[in-house]
Amino acid sequence: MTDKEKITYNLEKIFKIIEDVCKKKSRDPSGLRVIAATKYADLAQVQMLYDSGLVDFGENKADELVYKSKNLKGSPVWHFIGHLQSNKIKKIVPIAEYIHSVESFDTLVKINKFAKSINKVQKILIEVNISGEETKYGLKLNDVKNFIMDGLKYDNIKICGLMTMGPLTDDFDYIRGIFRSLKILSDELNNSVKCLNLSELSMGMSNDFIIAVEEGATMLRIGSAIFK
Repeated sequence: MTDKEKITYNLEKIFKIIEDVCKKKSRDPSGLRVIAATKYADLAQVQMLYDSGLVDFGENKADELVYKSKNLKGSPVWHFIGHLQSNKIKKIVPIAEYIHSVESFDTLVKINKFAKSINKVQKILIEVNISGEETKYGLKLNDVKNFIMDGLKYDNIKICGLMTMGPLTDDFDYIRGIFRSLKILSDELNNSVKCLNLSELSMGMSNDFIIAVEEGATMLRIGSAIFK
């Protein structure tokens, strides 16, 4: 099997799984985006994936985002999914449709300032550390509402949803609880904050995307399951 055949096969398998899960949960699969996490993929592999029909790509590093966005043939939708360093904002904002990893108010302000300078409204997701793991980035659960209330004051930021990282564990019940908590938080915020529309839930990766679909994810960040 060639590299292209393997990638196409893996992608079709993932979409079939998503379709089956959505059917069981009475969800419309068209409401989910599969974002190919291209951290360990080279440009040729990303091009193969785009040519296979996928349009959403997520990068963890600013320099890789710049390189791949300049050299990929086509019109992909780019997502920045890694930890966001404020000194990389000027590289990321012109390219990324969505930034998934905003968890610092200073960073949010700097994104808004630069987005304004290039006449762009930057779509962002707020990263939430629901598991409380010290090794993970993200806001604490109780800090999210105040963060969003402050963020709504900025015109060149559009808060589109929430993001979380599932814990690295084989305890799928624990992972489910994390994802369910994010969905509950999103619903509570939409119900309590006027004019807020958190339509996106970015959660689920190669090892746990099935659970994420079951718990209401709209964006799945999948890497190794596509490129392995």
